[in-house]
Parts: sequence; structure tokens; C-alpha cells
Amino acid sequence: MEILDNLNVIKQRDPEDALGVVGAQFEQLTWEAVIENTADYGDFVPANVVLGGMGGSALGGLIARDWLELEIPFVVTRDYELPNFVDEKSLVICVSVSGNTEETLATLTDAQKRGAKIVIIASGGKLLEIAEAQNIPFIRLEKISQPRYGVFMHLRAITKILNQFGLAVERYEELAAQQTAVKDFISGITANVVAEQNPAKKLAFECVGKTPVVFSSSKFASVAYKWKISFNENAKNVAFWNELPEFSHNEFIGWTSHPIEKPFAIIDLRSEFDNPRISLRFELTEKLLSGQRPAVKTVNLHGDNALCQMLCGVAFGDFVSIYLGLLNGVDPTPVKLVEKLKVELNQVSM
Repeated sequence: MEILDNLNVIKQRDPEDALGVVGAQFEQLTWEAVIENTADYGDFVPANVVLGGMGGSALGGLIARDWLELEIPFVVTRDYELPNFVDEKSLVICVSVSGNTEETLATLTDAQKRGAKIVIIASGGKLLEIAEAQNIPFIRLEKISQPRYGVFMHLRAITKILNQFGLAVERYEELAAQQTAVKDFISGITANVVAEQNPAKKLAFECVGKTPVVFSSSKFASVAYKWKISFNENAKNVAFWNELPEFSHNEFIGWTSHPIEKPFAIIDLRSEFDNPRISLRFELTEKLLSGQRPAVKTVNLHGDNALCQMLCGVAFGDFVSIYLGLLNGVDPTPVKLVEKLKVELNQVSM
């Protein structure tokens, strides 16, 4: 644990200051998203919304989907093609922080062929070049070290676009209203807070040498998935996730044949905003699997509303996973193998 309280060691192991970046992410909640190349879509009202993105660029869409609960279908696709139902009545939001993600570029082409209304979110690259050349509306993101650290900024961009089309009205301001609460929460888990008083450091230490498995209700599934991604990329650690109630119908049985000594770290993300029947399932699961899987580490999501709990939950997962990365002896920021894969893919034309 001493490693996580030694600021000199942290600086050496975190040369790109991932902890500083996630520690300041509350500032993104008041970032002003500006839609440029405003196209005249008239009184267009989408019949459905599809957000296309990959990796960290899709995370904001997944959280927005769970948080906003739109009255029309809101689908996040992470592939080269759009769902078959997309047509001229669809709003397609193409998100790629780099602007060069090949799947998202393919999604843009697909959306154009189908006559969908399109808005692009990117910090640069081919997507913005296309948007400017073809007068497609876009929001230019500020550059940040890794897409997964810009989720709150992406949420601002997404809600600004939806508001433009008469969807998610006032939700853009709702994000900004959470800034103080998220800032205060983050202040209790930064590197300056010693491990004895820092729940993020404590949980990271309990995950060393193990495979984290994160569970949540369906309401907070995007947050559990974000934890999984953060463990993968920040800690360079295999991790998995699942949601309840679905867990109760299949994976629940999978744990019964494995001894407790298996190297897993079981993490339950719990909220008072969960359906009471989901809360009961968490409790019964812990009871019925007692002695058949490692003891559960319960994280009670912080905040006085569901959105605040999502945002604080994302931030907590970022800190836990970065601390685990430091304990694993890896640099939390770069994802070199992903970049190598992109280079090799670019050598083969689509």
C-alpha cells in the first residue's frame, strides 16, 4: 500500500499524469459543446437515434442511453455497419475522438447511403475533414490523452445534439449541475489522500493479482462496463462485467463449481435507485454463493440522484483501475497494442 502513498513513485509510474487527468474530469461537465456547420434540418424529428463509435468513443453513448431513457429507440452500435432499421428518419451520431477510427468512418458512409441525418463528434482526423468538406454538422472535441478519459465531455456533446433535435431537453444543463458533487467526491480519492482513508486505493490493492468481475443493475450497466474497460486499459488487467437480473439466469450457476480460491475480485456496484427486486437479487446471490466464490466487495454508488451516481461511479472506476495499474507496474495511459493493431489494419485496404 505504501506505493500508492508515495507521490514520487506515482510520478515515475504515471509519467503522463493519468491521475491528474481523471482528477480534473469534473471540469468537462461544464465544457461548452458547439455544433458547427449547422445544417438546415428544418423541423426534423428523429424516429430513432443511433450512435456509432468504438472503445472509449462509445462509452459516452452507452452512459447517455442508460441515463436519458429517451422515448424513442437509442441504440449504440460498435461495428462497421448500422442496424437495418436506419433510414432517412434516423439521426446518426458518429463519434471518434481521433476522427480516424475505421469502423466509425464506415458507419458514416453507411448513414449517408441510407439518407440519415448525421452529426459528427471528433477532435480532428478524417471525420472532421469530411464534415467540413461536405457541410455535415459536427462538434469538435478538445484533445485529451485518451478517449476513455473524456467521457464527461462526450456526454456534453451528445446531449447538446439531442437537445438540438428536441430530445433530452434541459439534460445538457443537468450535467453541469452535477459538477460540484462530482468534484467533491473526487477530492476524497486522489493520490494525496492516504490509502488508509482512500477507498479507491483500498479496492485497487484488493484487486492485485486477480481478475476483477464487476456487477451492476441494468440501470447502471454502462458504468459497470466502463469499469471493465478501465481495468483493461489503465491497469492492463483482464476484467469482466455483467448485469442483474440477467446474471441470475445463467452466470449465477457458473460460479457454483469453482472453488473460492479462484483469483477473482468480485465487485458489486449498488444503488438505492436500483429496482428493489434487483437489490434483493444482489443479497440472495451473495447468500447462495457464499463459500463458492470470493467474498463480494460492495461499492455503494455515491450521489443524491442517478446521474450523479453514474458520474461518480465512472470517476471511482477510473481511480481504482489507475491505482491498480501502478501496483501492476504499468503506465496507465498508453494502449500500445491497440495502436499497433490499427497500423497493421491500415496496411490492408477495406
